[in-house]
Amino acid sequence: MKHLRGFGIILFVSAAGEILRRFIPLPVPGSIYGLALLFVLLCLKLVKLDEVKAPAGFLIEIMPVMFIPASVGLMDRAEELRAFILPLLVIVAVSTFIVLGVSGLSSQAVIRGKRDE
Repeated sequence: MKHLRGFGIILFVSAAGEILRRFIPLPVPGSIYGLALLFVLLCLKLVKLDEVKAPAGFLIEIMPVMFIPASVGLMDRAEELRAFILPLLVIVAVSTFIVLGVSGLSSQAVIRGKRDE
């Protein structure tokens, strides 16, 4: 029952994020609004971390399975993608290295900040 409540909270927050996306005229996905809303609810202690921790962990564990339909869709459109595969690979490689760099620098900054405390 505890997990069911956690899934309900996550579902409610996700739906609220999608509703916010409809009313706020910014190019931000509803999932980002939902994450921000859940963060605020956790900070205000309106939602307890213990309520959503296990269901969120489960959702993260099964996340790779959720990419299978998208991967199959890409394989289905392979002929159409061949025309611009090189630019696509360059964009993916460059953006991957940017994300790696920013993540590494952010992690180092957090670690340095904790040492200074």
